[in-house]
Amino acid sequence: MRHDTFHSAWIGDDGTEGFSGSRAGYFPWWSFTKTALAICALRLVEDGRLELDAPRPGKPYTLRQLLQHRAGLPDYGPLKSYHDAVARGDAPWSRDRLLQAVDADRLRCEPGEGWAYSNIGYLFVRDTVEAVTGLPLADALDEFVLKPANATSALLATKPADFKRVWWPALRVYDPGWVYHGCLIGPPMDAAKVLHALFHGDLLQPATFQIMLNRHELGGAPPGRPWTSCGYGLGLMSGQMGVVGRAIGHSGGGPGCVNAVYHFPDVAKPATVAVFTDGNDEGVTEFEAAALSSRSGSFGTVPNT
Repeated sequence: MRHDTFHSAWIGDDGTEGFSGSRAGYFPWWSFTKTALAICALRLVEDGRLELDAPRPGKPYTLRQLLQHRAGLPDYGPLKSYHDAVARGDAPWSRDRLLQAVDADRLRCEPGEGWAYSNIGYLFVRDTVEAVTGLPLADALDEFVLKPANATSALLATKPADFKRVWWPALRVYDPGWVYHGCLIGPPMDAAKVLHALFHGDLLQPATFQIMLNRHELGGAPPGRPWTSCGYGLGLMSGQMGVVGRAIGHSGGGPGCVNAVYHFPDVAKPATVAVFTDGNDEGVTEFEAAALSSRSGSFGTVPNT
């Protein structure tokens, strides 16, 4: 499939910044929102308002297990009926209908005994953040993540009108209510700023950040992607991308576009890179992010298109 141009931003550990493609365009962050949710939840752990390893009220799993996809919960991603409804332009399902459709009360394994990617798990993280803070998720993310990272152009899309500002016209009719844990949108630089701030101590205390980095090993990579080994921390995909070494961040995808937001600590000049493009193959953006990181020593600003 032919891809639109890449829309990318990068921040070097020395503070240099650059971009290519659109500088000010808004792009859906999709599952990179999970990283922001995890940061927010861990800020609340630091404040003593949440516990990582206590069972959630009335549930057999913990916050740590939710953040690491080890709670045994199902996912709505594989549901054909879900994707058909999105494609038709239906209104998002109610929460009850969604949970019934995935049989959310039936755990697929005992908590902590396996690993399975679960958007439902992050819906429950969202519930937890909103309950503890008393804030809508948009306000909680602003307070605990976006403003401290100086990512002030980004916002949580909560209604169809929010998607009218995104770069690709075909996506301007999308209802973000279909992303049940929430979907941030914003310029590539703001995504890079969030991850850069995380790696430079602006969002979490060092001990908490190390907890976030501790990963569950998943082994080799899926075909067509640059990973040579991979695992999952708390809201962070983590592993090796061949010659560029470690890559830590998150990929994401939704109807019509994909992204990859990663920090590369092992390249000659460590850098954080955010890449967005059209299509449905997250590997495309991961390869581009790795390629950009390998050129970090010669980063400069490319005029926007």
